[in-house]
Amino acid sequence: MKNYIKFLALISIVFIGACESDNQETNSKEKTVSKIIKEEKPKIETPSFNEDSAFLYVKKQVDFGPRVPNTKEHDSCGAWLAKELAKYGFDTIVQRGKVRAFTGNVLNMQNIIGQYNKAAKERIMFCAHWDTRPFADRDTINKNKPIDGANDGASGVGVLLEVARQISLKHPNIGVDIIFFDTEDYGAVKVSETMQDLSSMTDSWCLGSQYWCKNPPIPNYNPKYGILLDMVGAKNAIFPKDAVSRHYAGGLMNKVWSAAQNLGYGNYFVNQLSGALTDDHTYINEMTTIPVIDIIHYIPNGNYGDFGKFHHTHADNMEIVDKTTLKAVGQVMLHVIYQEL
Repeated sequence: MKNYIKFLALISIVFIGACESDNQETNSKEKTVSKIIKEEKPKIETPSFNEDSAFLYVKKQVDFGPRVPNTKEHDSCGAWLAKELAKYGFDTIVQRGKVRAFTGNVLNMQNIIGQYNKAAKERIMFCAHWDTRPFADRDTINKNKPIDGANDGASGVGVLLEVARQISLKHPNIGVDIIFFDTEDYGAVKVSETMQDLSSMTDSWCLGSQYWCKNPPIPNYNPKYGILLDMVGAKNAIFPKDAVSRHYAGGLMNKVWSAAQNLGYGNYFVNQLSGALTDDHTYINEMTTIPVIDIIHYIPNGNYGDFGKFHHTHADNMEIVDKTTLKAVGQVMLHVIYQEL
């Protein structure tokens, strides 16, 4: 009888132990599942980019007049840009400084910075330059007069202002920073017909982004990556994969181009390679640890290539800005944000 009781007791102990083990395993699994569910961010549908709104943002900048540093038109437009970002819920900083142009002129520079969801640790950065060329050095007339810069300057800014508006309407899970760099287009005048000569005084370009890199306005700023928009408004624009972007952020570039093609914009985001292009992303990649790609209209052509026949001429006006191109670029940028590439 004692042996039988001992046997029953042993069975009970094993059973209870097994139940406790099962319960512990179940609780452990439930905690793991709960943790996964808790950590998984809810999916947010990508909003539709409004190309009409973006077009109006481009036009508003052009209506100020050429945004050449040290002019009232430049200052007025800068104040408006900062106000627009603040209106859409971005914590806004205007980084002011003085930089010296290749002419020897001292330029009063303003980098306009907006941060959305400032507390978020995971952040991505978008940027464009907002100043305009102070002379039409590629034109045949009025070469010493500033250009409108509808495509070269205003288009990238217009797209990002519409992105900011959409963010204010449908809040993404991540932090988004938008930077409008100043004094990008005050570089040395070309000395011949080859575009290669534009880089003969390379560091005379992108003065605002160089200043930003040397004088960080946000301590310990370290976004996941950055995307630069430059000349993204012309009809039938072509955005090749430039060498600087490929070198520093090739994986990101391939993901963005693949997403663009899947969205139906493969005629803009082409699988065509170009050489190294000097742009704001060049200095950010070289001077910081932030990987940045450039979406820029450029037509590879032999050893030189070109940015369009209207580039640095008075033909860079509202007549060449195409809503379909703005839509393509803007929709891809929203996809990047809301699908968290």
